[in-house]
Amino acid sequence: MDPNVKAVIHIRMERTRNALIKNSMECHIVENAKELRDLLSHLIKEGSHVSVGGSQTLFETGVIDLLREMDIHFNDRYDPNIKPGEMDDLHRLAFSADYLLTSSNAVTEDGLLYNVDARGNRLAPLIFGPKTVIVVVGYNKIVKDLNAAVERVRTLAAPANALRLNKETPCTNFGHCYDCKSKDSICSQYVVTSRQQQKDRVKVIIIKENYGY
Repeated sequence: MDPNVKAVIHIRMERTRNALIKNSMECHIVENAKELRDLLSHLIKEGSHVSVGGSQTLFETGVIDLLREMDIHFNDRYDPNIKPGEMDDLHRLAFSADYLLTSSNAVTEDGLLYNVDARGNRLAPLIFGPKTVIVVVGYNKIVKDLNAAVERVRTLAAPANALRLNKETPCTNFGHCYDCKSKDSICSQYVVTSRQQQKDRVKVIIIKENYGY
C-alpha cells in the first residue's frame, strides 16, 4: 500500500478509535488477521460460552476456524449438522453467552456502529444479553458519519449480502437499495449503537486490512 494512503487510513482509524472510546466502547487496532486472532485468543477466556452473528468478516479473517479450535463452548451457527428447526434455539443462546462476536455494516468516525438486519438475531444480542460483545471490522467499514453509513449499506453491504444469501431482491440486479417490499428483503431492523451505559461491554477491533461487506 502507498505510504501516504496508509497514513491517511491510520489517521481515520485513530479518530474512529478515540470516538468509540468516548462512547464507552473499548477499541483495539490490529495490523492483520493474525494479530486479530492472537488478540481474540487473549480476550476470550477458556471454558466460556461464545456465539457469533452472521458475518463474512469472521470467515475471511479465520475467526470461525479459531473458535472451533479453542477450548470454549462454541454455539456454532455454521455447523453443517444443525437441523433447520434447531437454528432458532441456537440464536437464542447468544443472549446468555459470555461473548458475542460479530461485525458491523459500518463504523463512523464519530463513534457510532450502524447495522441493518433481517430477523434481528445478530443485532438483538448486540444491544442486550451477552456479557461481552466483540465487533470485528476491516478499515473499509469506516465512514465519515451516519449519512455515509446509511449510503454504504444501501450501495454495498445490502446488495452484496443479498447476493451471498441468494435473495431475489432488486438490489441483486441493480447494485443498490430500492426500498423494496420483497419477501426476500434482508433490511428490516435498523440499529445505531451510540454511547454505552455499560462501559467496555462492546469492544471494537479494527483491522488495517479490507474485510467483509
